[in-house]
Amino acid sequence: MAGGAREVLTLQLGHFAGFVGAHWWNQQDAALGRATDAKESPGELCPDVLYRTGRTLHGQDTCTPRLILMDLKGSLSSLKEEGGLYRDKQLDAAIAWQGKLTTHKEELCPKNPYLQDFLSAEGVLSSDGVWRVKSIPNGKGSPPLTTATTPKPLIPTEASIRVWSDFLRVHLHPRSICMIQKYNHDGEAGRLEAFGQGESVLKEPKYQEELEDRLHFYVEECDYLQGFQILCDLHDGFSGVGAKAAELLQDEYSGRGIITWGLLPGPYHRGEAQRNIYRLLNTAFGLVHLTAHSSLVCPLSLGGSLGLRPEPPVNFPYLHYDATLPFHCSAILATALDTVTVPYRLCSSPVSMVHLADMLSFCGKKVVTAGATIPFPLAPGQSLPDSLMQFGGATPWTPLSACGEPSGTRCFAQSVVLRGIDRACHTSQLTPGTPPPSSLHACTTGEEVLAQYLQQQQPRVMSSSHLLLTPYRVAPPYPHLFSSCSPQGMVLDGSPKGAAVESIPVFGALCSSSSLHQTLEALARDLTKLRLAAGPASWMLEWSTMT
Repeated sequence: MAGGAREVLTLQLGHFAGFVGAHWWNQQDAALGRATDAKESPGELCPDVLYRTGRTLHGQDTCTPRLILMDLKGSLSSLKEEGGLYRDKQLDAAIAWQGKLTTHKEELCPKNPYLQDFLSAEGVLSSDGVWRVKSIPNGKGSPPLTTATTPKPLIPTEASIRVWSDFLRVHLHPRSICMIQKYNHDGEAGRLEAFGQGESVLKEPKYQEELEDRLHFYVEECDYLQGFQILCDLHDGFSGVGAKAAELLQDEYSGRGIITWGLLPGPYHRGEAQRNIYRLLNTAFGLVHLTAHSSLVCPLSLGGSLGLRPEPPVNFPYLHYDATLPFHCSAILATALDTVTVPYRLCSSPVSMVHLADMLSFCGKKVVTAGATIPFPLAPGQSLPDSLMQFGGATPWTPLSACGEPSGTRCFAQSVVLRGIDRACHTSQLTPGTPPPSSLHACTTGEEVLAQYLQQQQPRVMSSSHLLLTPYRVAPPYPHLFSSCSPQGMVLDGSPKGAAVESIPVFGALCSSSSLHQTLEALARDLTKLRLAAGPASWMLEWSTMT
């Protein structure tokens, strides 16, 4: 572990959280592999914040996510619960029983074709059952492909993606995966559908002790743990799991930051009445209880509403996605998440999780909204001031917290990140003697341009801004969602046929806003329509005035 890293431990709770997490970790892994690329700007994001180093029983150095994930029985497909990098000696121990043995062997799930191709390019499984990776630069990240010809990109098809492990290209530590065996991922019976069910899971000594043991394992090896980030499904029983986990973290690790990302999949159907009631109640209970035990809570969804009435999914001008596919929705949310979490992952002058939460918790309001522009619309030949001026007075990002359009709402505090703009485009390159078209064109640095733009848009809002050169990589298995973009994500009039987008600039923000108050009030009104929810509705109304 690099000295001075401010470590973060990630908890990933639920199946849609697994989809978002798979895209998230694929992006982190790609960033590790780019560490030796001379074209990349060095040292902007610190990988040791999220990753840990280790060594297998065979002496092989590893670098794996500092991660605990929980999901249901049947959700892993071909992924082994113990991961693929380590081999437990206990599994090879001789069986002492001398009597008759009956072996029951469960048929293995076939590995997704994408993962088969990827793993064959990355390494081999040796005869002793140990995974041997190819040479890795600096001991971290994915190894480079060394074939003489440029390899064909490994692209998973939407039809081949059933679960999140079908496109996860990162090796996990044996202590990462914790399966809840009493509930099923597939089928109609034995589902984790309600908040109370999820809460009761971590009240059972078996699961509580297992989670605590894993927490202690990761926390005790940290030099300076700044906090925890929880990726948690809000729409099902994992909202209860997340609430109980946040309570445990608050009790055991007081003073550390706990930032919770409440995740909701794409649009729902009005005809599924019972499921929609569960979703509404789980979301309400989850937000209330997670807020009580977290430093900051942010709902993340591409849906237009948290309530009973379905609203169309959000629209991105340069994205074409299928809102019914978790593979697509999770990729977009992971892109936003990787951008808005930049402040506490920086190498230089990072903002701690606690400080970020304090800045955004305006008057104690701990629930914030997220928004992002994906990709940021910079055309060839344009400068950053040119592009920002195109927004006019409109909010530059698309809302991602199911709160509707932010027009007419008030923002109290915001943390903004713009990434992936080449340094040559940061300022306007006007011919000497040409009067600047705006005050932004007169700025001498990109940081000054961004800060002045935010000040003009929201003059009485407390703003924190970061400008990074590092773009967001959208290499496979990231789905093909972009239209009219160059390989570097610049907006074109007509994209050349077959041109694959490799990276994009992204504009992301976290805001303490009155739009969330309106959304929570609407959620409370929906709850009052349900007789069984008289209690939750009154709590929600009271809580919405505080958040």
